[in-house]
Amino acid sequence: MESGAGAGPDWKDWLWKIINFVILIVILVKFLGKPMKNYFKQRTELIEKSLSEAREAKELAQKALKEVEEKLRLKDQEIERIIASARRSGESERDSLVEQGREMSEKIKQQARTNIELELKNAKAALRAEASDIAVKLAEKRLKEKLTEEEQLRLLEESIKRLEG
Repeated sequence: MESGAGAGPDWKDWLWKIINFVILIVILVKFLGKPMKNYFKQRTELIEKSLSEAREAKELAQKALKEVEEKLRLKDQEIERIIASARRSGESERDSLVEQGREMSEKIKQQARTNIELELKNAKAALRAEASDIAVKLAEKRLKEKLTEEEQLRLLEESIKRLEG
């Protein structure tokens, strides 16, 4: 084959390129093989350690989440218990106030009845006293009209004797 401008690359050039490439690879492996191996080994260990720490962190986070959820559940139960207790207390207080109001109303009614009865008795007594006074005055008037002076004196003396005796 000719080595002309139009001819393809020479196989010797290709051979030397391949040999140079192989030598470069051998030199790189010789000098960089161990450090590269150590680097990749360390990098693998670091990644595995990071993954392990991430798993542990995830487990701790899940455990913390469960604890928080449990605490929230307990707090919810406590809140429900407090609300129920407050509701019962409020109902009890309401019932107590209603009962006190009922008792007070009954006492006021009873006091009013007692006052009405007392006022009625007093009014009846006043009416009787006034009626008695009117009857006495009327009787005196009629007696004065019917009795003479002598009869009045005699009645007066009899009354005095009765009082003395």
